[in-house]
Amino acid sequence: MPDLDALQTTFKTKGPAALIDRLLADLKAAKDYQSLFYAMLMKKRHELGVSPIATGNNNDIPADKVEAFENGIRDASRSIGQLYLAENNLPQAWAYFRMIGETEPIKNALENVTLAPDDDPQPLIGIAFYEGVLPTKGFDWILSRYGTCNAITTVSSSEMPFPPEVKQYCVRRLIQTLHNDLIERLSAEIERKQGFPPTAKTVEELIQGRDWLFEEESYHIDLSHLNSVIQMAAQLDTVVDLRRARDLCKYGQKLSTRYGFQTDPPFENTYVDYDIFLAILCGDDVEKNLDHFRKKAADADPETVGLYPAEVLVNLLLKIGRPAEALEISRKYLTKNAEGRRTCPSFVELCQQTKNFTALADSAREQGNPINFTAALLANVSR
Repeated sequence: MPDLDALQTTFKTKGPAALIDRLLADLKAAKDYQSLFYAMLMKKRHELGVSPIATGNNNDIPADKVEAFENGIRDASRSIGQLYLAENNLPQAWAYFRMIGETEPIKNALENVTLAPDDDPQPLIGIAFYEGVLPTKGFDWILSRYGTCNAITTVSSSEMPFPPEVKQYCVRRLIQTLHNDLIERLSAEIERKQGFPPTAKTVEELIQGRDWLFEEESYHIDLSHLNSVIQMAAQLDTVVDLRRARDLCKYGQKLSTRYGFQTDPPFENTYVDYDIFLAILCGDDVEKNLDHFRKKAADADPETVGLYPAEVLVNLLLKIGRPAEALEISRKYLTKNAEGRRTCPSFVELCQQTKNFTALADSAREQGNPINFTAALLANVSR
């Protein structure tokens, strides 16, 4: 704590400005950075010629001096944040940088952090992931410190307000982790059985001709994790990770039917259906595999199964760059059942995307919808 008598002596002998500078120096030396922040604001108030006693809301700052005072707040926040960064105290530093909306210094610091085994990761995870400063590294910490189950729950949460590239990163990391774990465990069991390590590098190769791996309903990884990441893999757009997910599907297809998860059509045969879906995204036998989902959309009874198979097909076609066919599927299966929420773009939205306003007009005529019919006529004219 600063020596109050020394402060008073400085004030008497050198005046107000020297008093404030002495206070700042003493607080910095004592590493009382929180008090130093307020002392820096007091200095700014003094420089601006207003009362050194803060009101809490700063309403006493004259209008013509507000900008200068706000700049003082930013400078003080930046200075205190840097002092905390110099001591590797990122949570305290973040409190000051967050105040002024500057994330880059904390992001740069997080990129250089390596957590020791005994470090509490939660404060840094909170900043990196939940506050969005460096979410990819934050997710890596979640996965490494709290495990796959916690990471899956995090990705599955509706409260993940991140752009698609961050979500893609998280799903890729889950696929990679589960795939590596499965290969490691299968390889270890095969080595125990045959006395030497296998040379195979994929799950499909490891299980080929080794049905004994699944005897007595055996399995090698948490099956709820397997099921979850396979479904998440449908969001991916990197072929190497899609192929890893397909490799996991091959494993799932070997499991006892007792371990089947109840999944809605068109994925009722989870590991087979997702394998075919992912094959399409990989560009493998696209027409043949699309027929699998075309048939599911055609066979689905709207009264019992619902429209989800057609919605999946629409989204799949859009994802592989076939909007015209997606429009056809939507018109065929979804326009007559327009009630309720959709997991895919509506027929009207697809007409807009493809600029096929004739299809919109034709459908509107069939349905007796004067609004959509008129909109289609007007849109055609304005093209």
